[in-house]
Amino acid sequence: MNLDPIYNFAFRGLLTINALEKTSCTKKQRFTEQEGLGLIESLGINELDEELVKTARKMAIVYTGICAFENTVRKFISNVLIEAYGENWWNTKVTERIRSKAETRRAEENKIRWHQPRGDTSMNYTEFGDLLTIMRNNWTDFEPFIVSLEWAEQIIKTIERSRNVIMHSGELVNQDIERIGMYIRDWIKQVGA
Repeated sequence: MNLDPIYNFAFRGLLTINALEKTSCTKKQRFTEQEGLGLIESLGINELDEELVKTARKMAIVYTGICAFENTVRKFISNVLIEAYGENWWNTKVTERIRSKAETRRAEENKIRWHQPRGDTSMNYTEFGDLLTIMRNNWTDFEPFIVSLEWAEQIIKTIERSRNVIMHSGELVNQDIERIGMYIRDWIKQVGA
């Protein structure tokens, strides 16, 4: 792995462009207010309890941050391992247990053709906690970017706990939300987005 910062910056840029071209996401799309109003109508949100909707909207903003963070970590791991081991990194650098679990999920989702799948790579089917295992098992590749494995584990486990509360229709208090924001900012300052 080349430790020259200019080389690393340029190479990561090329990897990102390559990945975006593969997923045809090269242009950012904006979510318009009109589209939002259409979704509100389609879902019947205006017919639901106003206080429950208010809480859900607040948690939706928090979940947006958590979801983007989780996928940022996935992207980071993929980019580091692609740079170090090439396109076949999934088969050579991820344990059989994680690969099998992710690929089983992917196969199950593929059976339901009427529903949009969660992603186009097996990495999209990993659990948040599995990301720590992948980093732990390939620590020498991640050590230049991460303060310590314990630091990454603290961030991911804390954010995962909050994610699970929201995903099961719970509500976080402001202290939890502020902690998530602090951890996301710390990760971005250390590792990048």
